[in-house]
Amino acid sequence: MSTQEFLGKLALDFFIAFGVIFGAALLGGIGSVLTLQPPKAEMLRIAANFRIWAVVIVIGGTIDPIRYIESNLLVGAVSPAIKQLLHIVCAFFGAYTASKLIEWICGGGAQA
Repeated sequence: MSTQEFLGKLALDFFIAFGVIFGAALLGGIGSVLTLQPPKAEMLRIAANFRIWAVVIVIGGTIDPIRYIESNLLVGAVSPAIKQLLHIVCAFFGAYTASKLIEWICGGGAQA
């Protein structure tokens, strides 16, 4: 895999996690309006609580990436393990960025 392909996949990981959080929060806000609930609280709750699920979606929802890291580290292959960790970090960063954007759109910090 070339460096350009790898960086493209990292960007894709970021934007998928970003989209999961951002889309879920916006649709949750719409659902709140339709059920006559305050959308701000629901959007902030979704953005704060669903970050880990966005990362799980990006890495495929299985334990295989963790096994991949472990098996490569045990045989001394550090580069593939680092690449896998970078995928996870990019997904975390995408989810975190989206949750901060939702907080900014809602006009403040997290409220329960």
